[in-house]
Amino acid sequence: MSLGGLSETKPATPDIQEIADKVRPQLEEKTNEKYEKFKAVEYKSQVVAGLIHFIKVDVGHDCFLHIKVFSGLSRKDDLELQGYQTNKTKDDELTYF
Repeated sequence: MSLGGLSETKPATPDIQEIADKVRPQLEEKTNEKYEKFKAVEYKSQVVAGLIHFIKVDVGHDCFLHIKVFSGLSRKDDLELQGYQTNKTKDDELTYF
């Protein structure tokens, strides 16, 4: 993966699920929703002054979200939800937003 470029789509790993789980409260507060299901299915990453992860999340009932999460280089536990897209489908491609 080159600096600044978006990686290829990859299947979600346990580490990506952990990132999604950690920002879930931020997302639920912003969307005013409580998600029964919250399963990361795939992701792309971008190297900046840290990492930006674009993660597709299955929230059940054939509904998906795309979330954008920043993690700094020095503190991996310091995750920031930078954006999200709702009303996505299983087939919608993860793109920069």
